[in-house]
Amino acid sequence: MTTSTFDRAALQQYFSRLVANEQLRTWGEKALHSRWLWAAVAILISSAAIYWGLDDLATTGKVSLTVFAACVIAWSILRLEETPVAIAGGLALIALNATTPEAFYAGMGDNLVWLLIASFILAAVLKQSGVAGRWVMMALCLGQPLVQLSIRALYTRVTWMIIASAFIIPSTSGRAALLLPVYVLIAQLLHAPSARRGLALLFPTVILLSACASLLGAGAHLVAVEMMSQMKLQVPGFAQWASLGVPFAVASSFAAQQLILHLFVEPAEQTQAVTLLAQEQPAFSRQQMAVAGILLTTILLWTFSGSLGLEPALIALLAALAVTTKKLTGISLKEALKAVEWNLILFLAATMVMGEALLHSGAAQALAGQVQELMPQAWRSQPIAIVLFVSLISLLAHCVITSRTARALVLIPTIAVPFAMGEVNVQALIFLSVVASGFCQTFTVSAKPVAMFANHEEAGISAADLWRLSLWLLPVMLVLLLVFSMMVWPALGMPLVTESLTCTR
Repeated sequence: MTTSTFDRAALQQYFSRLVANEQLRTWGEKALHSRWLWAAVAILISSAAIYWGLDDLATTGKVSLTVFAACVIAWSILRLEETPVAIAGGLALIALNATTPEAFYAGMGDNLVWLLIASFILAAVLKQSGVAGRWVMMALCLGQPLVQLSIRALYTRVTWMIIASAFIIPSTSGRAALLLPVYVLIAQLLHAPSARRGLALLFPTVILLSACASLLGAGAHLVAVEMMSQMKLQVPGFAQWASLGVPFAVASSFAAQQLILHLFVEPAEQTQAVTLLAQEQPAFSRQQMAVAGILLTTILLWTFSGSLGLEPALIALLAALAVTTKKLTGISLKEALKAVEWNLILFLAATMVMGEALLHSGAAQALAGQVQELMPQAWRSQPIAIVLFVSLISLLAHCVITSRTARALVLIPTIAVPFAMGEVNVQALIFLSVVASGFCQTFTVSAKPVAMFANHEEAGISAADLWRLSLWLLPVMLVLLLVFSMMVWPALGMPLVTESLTCTR
């Protein structure tokens, strides 16, 4: 009797799950069909607007702009993977005679691409050799075997440590992969759930906001530098980028830290003591000393590469070869190459080709003229209005385009360049736009670091938590971007308003 009842209940539950799954599949299929329908309509409208609305634009410019619009629609409406879409866009430009096969292949030979490849190799060796992990624990414990501090003080140390990691790992997802085990280790010491949840929000938020500290912190930075080069603007080197990016990285990261403490951690819990016990480790081995020495030398050479007349990419490649000498560091080049994010490399190369086609065909200039009409005439001569407009669009762009590098490709020709009107420095607006694109914490899918921490069982982050943090952080970021654009960055050598915009590289 019991068995019969159990079987009947189990059978009912099984069929209930089948019905629910069928409903989910039906809803999913309807949503997918709806997205494809909207995408098709958007492509038709944008193509018609380009071909009949831009009469003075050459055919190659119209083709470049149409392919660019199709890629943006694929990234935003269809949510397709960024790299295949970018490569398909490059191939479409070749097929439609908007670029040449040689230009397409040359994207992989760009010095910025090789700089990123070499940086990934350096980061892989740092991680595999154990140097990166030991450095993280040393940074948290300040070299002491036992440290006792409050949760608020712990958050401060974690924030400083994450900011510094921007100079070691050349991608936000790579930094998240390195620091996730550190979060798990610390979270086990926190008894209050709110403190663990706040820490889980702090890690990805600071990883994303502090990326602007380093030229290699995000692929979007390399897109910006490449477009500056194509436009014959002055290109910031490793040291100049750091001088501009580090102050903003520190200010925005600690502003986010204070918000997280205020919004998610109870005041009484912020003063609770936490004990950090550094694991006893042997002294640095000969291989680890070699890895650390090569890294420090590389950073110094990058810093003074301008005065020394050395290309940062060549410095990085020499360092990559040195650090993968197995007799010296114990790690071979073959092993290190497995950790390179080839998906990002290919995406970066393809977007460079697309950006070059937009600039050289005149499409970017034509688009700039159309976008300028969005701003009222009275505001176009007001730098503060331009900064607010560019900042707000750049901050909100992650809600539509989830890839930061793709956002840079879209924002620079459509927002930053068009609004560099009158005496407003286009270089400053490009830098402003890519820095603002680091704000992308609203959704789990907005950035890989957010997804990695939100999906971890120790984190306890909900969609409502991300929304709440973003709603408070958005106005803070807007104010910081305004202050830095109008006051701080001009004092550091990047003026917002300049009499001459004709610069040489």
